Amino acid sequence: MILSQIRDYLRQRQRVALRDLCNHFQTDTDALRAMLAVWINKGKVRKMPVSKNCGSSCCKCDAALTEFYEWVD
Repeated sequence: MILSQIRDYLRQRQRVALRDLCNHFQTDTDALRAMLAVWINKGKVRKMPVSKNCGSSCCKCDAALTEFYEWVD
């Protein structure tokens, strides 16, 4: 996977859940977080504040479902 592919995907969608990125690029969360960190360090991607849950009351959501990243223009 190339960083430019992540850039293009985020630019097109603006805000994306980590789980969606994992599914689209068929890779695990740790690998994607490392690649997203490159864009974060360049000031092009912002990690959105993590929600405690998805909106339901069970509080058992996978963190990747509620972890969002946003492209910054």
